[in-house]
Amino acid sequence: MAGSTSDVARSLVAVAVRAGVPKPDISTSDAVKKALTGAKSVVISSGPSGVYLNGLFEKLGVMGDLKPKLKVTPSGVAVGEVLAKGEGDLGFQQVSELIHYPGIQYVGPLPADIQKVTVFSGGVPAASREPDAARAFLQYLASAEHQAVLKKHGLDLGTPPPY
Repeated sequence: MAGSTSDVARSLVAVAVRAGVPKPDISTSDAVKKALTGAKSVVISSGPSGVYLNGLFEKLGVMGDLKPKLKVTPSGVAVGEVLAKGEGDLGFQQVSELIHYPGIQYVGPLPADIQKVTVFSGGVPAASREPDAARAFLQYLASAEHQAVLKKHGLDLGTPPPY
């Protein structure tokens, strides 16, 4: 329905390592570049963050060195799963996919200058039989009450940073 769309969550791209492995410095784009070149293997998803990361690695000038050690998970396989099994050293995926995954350590989001924000939105279908209920649900998802739940799971509702 016209005018019914609203953003319900935002997710950032983040970094993780297997549990027990020292966390790399990812505080700057140069630090991320150093972590990438120092890793024995790098794992990314085949989803939207993986598509972005392929371009980012090219932009950072490290893709040539990464190609032989880059692992792209099949659809439906989490980066955290590969890291937890010890089949990768450094993993990149959206915060919400990494933050609570067992067997890994969440390192943090990419620095602002190389970050990619994914915005999840919702809307009321034009053929909805209960548009008022759908609007109420979208309002609930955007409420301050729901914000704490989003944050707990690595998502944010706030105004996106100027990336």
